This record gives sequence, C-alpha cells and structure tokens, in this order.
Amino acid sequence: MDNLYVVMPAYNEEENISDVVKSWYKVLDGKGEGSKLVVADSGSKDRTHEILLDLKKTYPKIEILENTITTHGPKLIAMYKYAVENGADFVFQTDSDGQTNPDEFDAFWQMRKEYDVILGNREVRGDGAARKIVENVVCLLLRMYYGVKVKDANAPFRLMKAEVLKKYIYRFEDDYNLPNIILTAFFVYNNEKWTSKVITFKPRTKGVNSINIPRIFKIGMKALSDFADFKKKYF
Repeated sequence: MDNLYVVMPAYNEEENISDVVKSWYKVLDGKGEGSKLVVADSGSKDRTHEILLDLKKTYPKIEILENTITTHGPKLIAMYKYAVENGADFVFQTDSDGQTNPDEFDAFWQMRKEYDVILGNREVRGDGAARKIVENVVCLLLRMYYGVKVKDANAPFRLMKAEVLKKYIYRFEDDYNLPNIILTAFFVYNNEKWTSKVITFKPRTKGVNSINIPRIFKIGMKALSDFADFKKKYF
C-alpha cells in the first residue's frame, strides 16, 4: 500500500492544533504502514508544542519536526525533504489553521494514479478579498516570468508523488519563503502530469494569522528578484 505523508507547518496554533491534527490524522486510515502526519513546529510561543507532544501519545504516526527555521516556507521545505527521504510515496500538504477540509482529501487520493500532482484551487476564499487579489497577482507573475498558467499557485492543499517532488525540492535554499509557488511553476513548466481541483477554504475562526498584508507586500517585493533568479537557472 502507498505510504502517505501529510505535512503541515504550525506556529502559535494552540487554539487549532488539536482539532486539526485529529481531523487530518483520519486520512491515514487505509494507507501504507509507513504513513505519517508530520508537523513542523518551531518557534511557537504558546502551547502548540506541548499539545503536539501530548497528541503523539495517542496518535503514534505523528512526527514533530522541532528544529526547522521558524517561518512558513522553510518549514515546508524541511517537511518535504523529510518526507522524500523517509519513505513517502505521496506527500500531501495542508496548513494547521483549520481552513481546509479533510473530507475533500479522498477525491484527491482517488486520482493519485492518474496524476503526479493534484493542486487545490480556492475559487472562493474565506480569508478575504485582499488575499484573493494577492493570489491573482502571483498567478499573473508566473505567467509573465515562466509562461505558466494556473488558477491558484499557492493553495495549501496539494497531493504530490514523492518521486516528482524530489526532482525539484533540492533546488531551494533552506530559508526560501515561497516554495509552493515555485513548485507549482516547476510542475507545470516541466509538463508533469498535473491537474487542479476546486476546494473549499474556510475563514480562520481561531488563532492569529502570522502573515499580514504588510508582510505579504515585503515578501512579494523580494519574490520579484527571486523569480528572476529561478528563471535564469531553471526556466
């Protein structure tokens, strides 16, 4: 049976983490014995880590990465590398804020033999119009820089064959901030067998989002030069 690694970054999610982990842990049922739910939790200043350690006593397939760089993108890179290096056949990424729906995972899983990569598409975003505008700009930039056309480049709901992810994940420095966006570009540009599927995306009801609009703008300005660098090297 296929080993599935569900990976999610966490930061100051004490209000969400228990419910989110329990709900996503269920998708490991019926998967390979080596399947894991991997949470990268470093830098949290609340009880997130304590709660995860307590959960692991009851849910033994939880793995906690404690020593990653504290920001979101580097946590993703660390978990992706961990998954491909430790026996994953498929890697699924989501976030720990409770905005995605685990009931929608099975439809992705049923398509895994047909596609190498299945990307979520948040047609309706519960996190506000400003975030949707940002995503639209990102997709426009990918089209301008790389000739890549996608509807949602950064959705935290993506199922990937580990062997395909492995082809690209080592192209990133460990501290890179936007790996999902560039991974999407790699998959599409290199004609991997990919598709997208509409998902729901709920508003955050608990906790505090660590990424605000000023920070998004700062990351975006840095991304412009990063996109150019990636184009020179790989596109």
